[in-house]
Amino acid sequence: MAATEGRVTIGRESPLGPDLAGLMQRHSAAMHADTPPESIHMMDAGQLAAPEIDFFVMRQEGRPVGMGALKRIEPGHAEIKSMHVLAELRGQGLARRLLQHLLAEARVAGLTRVSLETGSQPSFAAAQGLYRAAGFADCPPFTGYGPDPNSLFMTLDLSAAP
Repeated sequence: MAATEGRVTIGRESPLGPDLAGLMQRHSAAMHADTPPESIHMMDAGQLAAPEIDFFVMRQEGRPVGMGALKRIEPGHAEIKSMHVLAELRGQGLARRLLQHLLAEARVAGLTRVSLETGSQPSFAAAQGLYRAAGFADCPPFTGYGPDPNSLFMTLDLSAAP
């Protein structure tokens, strides 16, 4: 499924696309800016190219401005990975549109639960608010994670969400 609104499109792409290196680099820099290395759970482009991952790119007038992925971790359950919108474009509703797209894709794929890990630091407050506004609730660490004071784990039951 591809979504188009005005000059913004969201579609499934390879994370190895030649024009995505800058977006990946900005995401990595943002994650390393406020999080100890042992608490960074992001995946690089090669890891995001795995068969169990659906990777999406948000483009504005053809330029990559955001990304996000769904990683299937159990039957019916996926994790949102590498969700990022360029800092200079935040506050325009792009992250909300990207999240809505990921959730729509999860429903189309027949998933019943979507979870995520985000930072617990104050610099992640906007992301936490975005996820809570979409219906995500705090949860314990899920598949592949353990307790981490720098991580907040959240989940959304898609069968109960509007």
